[in-house]
Amino acid sequence: MIRIYLSKLLGERRWTQADLARKTGIRPATINEIYHELSERVNLEHLDKICEVLDCRLDELIKYIPNKKNHSKKWWKE
Repeated sequence: MIRIYLSKLLGERRWTQADLARKTGIRPATINEIYHELSERVNLEHLDKICEVLDCRLDELIKYIPNKKNHSKKWWKE
């Protein structure tokens, strides 16, 4: 599963979604979808702008958390 930590990063800076929208030029509705983890797709340019404005690394904004299923079967060859 992919987790988005935008709410945490904004909270640490005491910024609102509107503050981030103004500083990045990203539509407030798009920021809201990312903030609430409702987006199925996220534009790479948006991620770049958010990381730049928040002065954070991508891995601080988005993390991959393995699902609880057994992932012992690999689909690729080593």
